[in-house]
Amino acid sequence: GPKALPIVTLISVLIGLIFGFVGAIQLQDFGAEIYVADLVAISMAREMGAIMTGIIMAGRTGAAFAAQLGTMQVNEEIDAFRTLGFQPVEFLVLPRMLALMAMMPLLCIYSIALGIFGGALVGVAMLGLTPTEYWTETLLSVGLTDFAIGVVKSVAFGIIVAVSGCLKGIQSGRSASAVGDAATAAVVMAIVLIIVFDGLAAVVTTILDI
Repeated sequence: GPKALPIVTLISVLIGLIFGFVGAIQLQDFGAEIYVADLVAISMAREMGAIMTGIIMAGRTGAAFAAQLGTMQVNEEIDAFRTLGFQPVEFLVLPRMLALMAMMPLLCIYSIALGIFGGALVGVAMLGLTPTEYWTETLLSVGLTDFAIGVVKSVAFGIIVAVSGCLKGIQSGRSASAVGDAATAAVVMAIVLIIVFDGLAAVVTTILDI
C-alpha cells in the first residue's frame, strides 16, 4: 500500500489535470467554467479514482503476486504445501486478497482527492476561479453515494487483481520464462476484468438510478 503512493499520486494528479483541461476548453465556449469542478469531481469519485488505482495495482501488485507464486511453483514450494496438508489457497491466496481488499479503498480515496486537486489547479490557474468557488462547487456536485460507488468498486478491483495474480502464479510452468509469462498474463487478465466489471457496474447503477 504505502509503496504505491508515489505512482498513485502522480497518475491521479495528472488525470485530474487532463479532465480539468479538456472540460475547460469545452465549457469556456458556454461561459460555464465553474462546472469543470463538477466534471472532475464526479468522474474521479465514481469512475477514474477506482479504475486508475486498480490498473496501477494490477501492474505493480498483480504482477508481483504472479511472480512470487510462479517462483514458488518453480521451486516446488507449492507442492510441499500440499504434501504437508496445507491448502495453498488459504495460506498463499487469501492473505494477499484480504490485504488488497483493505488497501484498495484507502488508495482509491487518496486518488480521488488528488484528482480533484489536479482539477482545481486547472480551475484556479487557467479559468480564474478562486479556490473557495471551486471547492464549493465540488461539494455541491458530489455526495456520499458517488464516493461509496467508487470505494465499492475499488474493493472489487482489489479482489480481481489478487485473484488474477495468484491464479496465474499457481498455474505457472516450472521455468523462468513461464514465470514471466504468468506475470504478463496476470496483468492483462486483471486489467480486462477491471474494465469489464466497471462497464457492468455503470449499467447497473444507471438502471437503478444511483
